[in-house]
Amino acid sequence: MTDELVHLAHADTADGRVATITLDSPHNRNALSRQLVTELLGHLAATADDPEVKVVVLRTAHRVFCSGADLSEAATAPMEEGARAVVELQRRIVAHPKPVVVALPGPVRAGGIGIVAAADVVVASTAATFALTEVKLGVTPAVISLTVLPRLTSRAASLVALGGEVFDGARAAAYGLVTTAVEPVELDAEVDRVVAALASGAPQGLAETKALLNRDLLARIDADGERLVELSARLFRSDAAREAMTAFLSRGR
Repeated sequence: MTDELVHLAHADTADGRVATITLDSPHNRNALSRQLVTELLGHLAATADDPEVKVVVLRTAHRVFCSGADLSEAATAPMEEGARAVVELQRRIVAHPKPVVVALPGPVRAGGIGIVAAADVVVASTAATFALTEVKLGVTPAVISLTVLPRLTSRAASLVALGGEVFDGARAAAYGLVTTAVEPVELDAEVDRVVAALASGAPQGLAETKALLNRDLLARIDADGERLVELSARLFRSDAAREAMTAFLSRGR
């Protein structure tokens, strides 16, 4: 049997059950392979349907949260397939009836940033790093823009999307991409504090309040998702993108 890449665990607290979904695919830095995406979607569905679960925590077993698409599969799968998977992951988190909290200790890139932006609360380490490098590759952060752009201020969006430079957890908090950034040694304690506060809510109140908060974001995903999948695939297939990617890689970056 293939080892699972995403683990689901439960912990019962005084205020209800907390489900923890852990990405554990170190060989490719939690890249969004078919197996990882399938397992992650399955665990999100299971926690959504479990009436005992009050809060879902999404984290990594290692330092890197997610490196984006699994490039080893890119040559054998239609480009639209991977883009649609990222859209579906974002939608599943946004539409999830329970609060979803991301604990972010280290780097996150590409589709992983879309997952982070889809979550309700993100606690990041100041050592975590982010980058929207698509502009340097002749493409655009098409499908992750569904959740990323509504989180960022407009000025921050222009800076990070057009500049493509790496920024840290403190900057991500200032830009609106994450909720808060704390020193690495404080990450677990802050996640526990946030989760305890969320778990104190009544299930109906949590579900209805989340639906109210995410109504516009969910509508955006449903209205624009397929159009952005097509845009992403078209740009990645272009000669301009191939030339830019070759030049980018030749610089050893």
